[in-house]
Amino acid sequence: MKPQPITAPLALWLDPETPLTEGYAMLLEEAGWAVLTVSTLEALAHHAPHAQAVVVRLGEDTARLQAVQQTMRDSGVQLPVVCRVERQALELAVQATQEGAAAVIAHQESRVEVWQRLHEGLQNQPVNAAQARRVRQVVFVDPVSQHLLALARKVAQADVTALLVGPTGAGKEVLARVLHDASPRARGPFVALNCAAIPENLIEDMLFGHEKGAFTGAHREHKGVFEQANGGTLFLDEIGEMPMHLQSKLLRVLQEKQLTRLGGQVTIPLNVRFVAATNKDLRRAIAEREFREDLYYRIATFRLTLLPLCERPGDIIALALQCLMHNEPGKAWQLDPQAQAMLLQYPWPGNVRELENVMRRAMVLCPGHTITPEHLMFDEAFDAGALQLQAHGRTDVDLPWPAKPAVAATSLPPAPSPAPAATPTAPAAAAPAAAAGIPSDLESATRMSEHQMIMATLASTPSKTEAARRLGISPRTLRYKLAQLREHGLGMAVAN
Repeated sequence: MKPQPITAPLALWLDPETPLTEGYAMLLEEAGWAVLTVSTLEALAHHAPHAQAVVVRLGEDTARLQAVQQTMRDSGVQLPVVCRVERQALELAVQATQEGAAAVIAHQESRVEVWQRLHEGLQNQPVNAAQARRVRQVVFVDPVSQHLLALARKVAQADVTALLVGPTGAGKEVLARVLHDASPRARGPFVALNCAAIPENLIEDMLFGHEKGAFTGAHREHKGVFEQANGGTLFLDEIGEMPMHLQSKLLRVLQEKQLTRLGGQVTIPLNVRFVAATNKDLRRAIAEREFREDLYYRIATFRLTLLPLCERPGDIIALALQCLMHNEPGKAWQLDPQAQAMLLQYPWPGNVRELENVMRRAMVLCPGHTITPEHLMFDEAFDAGALQLQAHGRTDVDLPWPAKPAVAATSLPPAPSPAPAATPTAPAAAAPAAAAGIPSDLESATRMSEHQMIMATLASTPSKTEAARRLGISPRTLRYKLAQLREHGLGMAVAN
């Protein structure tokens, strides 16, 4: 039986003793669910990314439940599991619930009743489907990233602190969510706080909370992020920016696993997984007396390092495609091979965050569904102050960034060939020397923006007539604007 190509939620049915028959499958579909029977854990792992739930029949213990949960963790998927047990196996039902089963039912019940119960269980646990989608969307394609992902999943199973180290924009919060979603705490909350984004006089309140009347303006009690994350994971980003006097209080909370709110007397027990991240060299900060050494060793039980994006090129194309699909899920976006080559050669000083910006600009500029080099506008070109155009096949204009060694063709993932272009295309690049300065007023900024658009259109069209048509102006108006730009000293970087 194959998964149904409909919008009904799909559940995997694992029951080696009594396989599901066609008749029962039809009844289940009438109840609003598509069902796929699987007989092995390998088949379960294969189909789990496309399912919304798993139904498994237990034997005399919970070994099968544990095997299913481990298989899904290894596959990077978090789905609710409904266990079917013998009606008289009360202790087994209780144990299965304690070990994470979303629901436990008697397998003698009719299949429609089972499915109705499953539907109710999913409605009560909306977090699971979101977690499953989030885990599947994480991109770890490069061998270095795959090794990091495998290590992170192992660390996730142990209830220990973790320190994520990497440059800004490299994806530290994504990795923190992997640690949460792959852990036994996946059903609990994931709470994130950026220590660098909170004023120093507020961060203590954000961390530990306060009681009503603790200070002027404290009209009601407030739970800090530690309490909000109880039963789940607390992620403190940019922990190297935390003030020294708060580091000692954080250390005490981590050691004692309890806290007292500001203005309070009651000690509150905590059950929180702690994950921290930084882009600073904390060992140097320790030497410069900016970070406590004892706190460092408390938070760095496992240290996971994220490399800059340029050092894991296998992730670049996959991340670019993910950004396209995430922002426009209804479109079948493609990257042509020349655009892929440009993305792979760019140094990405802003890492994944910069890549997302470049792809969003490309989506704005692209009239169809295939991103080509003319649609790629890189941040380094913007930093130069304006725009310089480079047409394919030209050797008189350099790339706007230091060229990296050519990437072998085998490193490019297969991509559908785009339709033949009528003319050479041109990527957005750096600025002409005459316009390198930052505009000093609105009129200059408008003129520079107009100049950039005209230049880009001229470089991507076979004639000025076609360029005028794309710009929505007459050829005469275009000639007038070009003459105006020359008068203002903005030379043309494209052949007439």
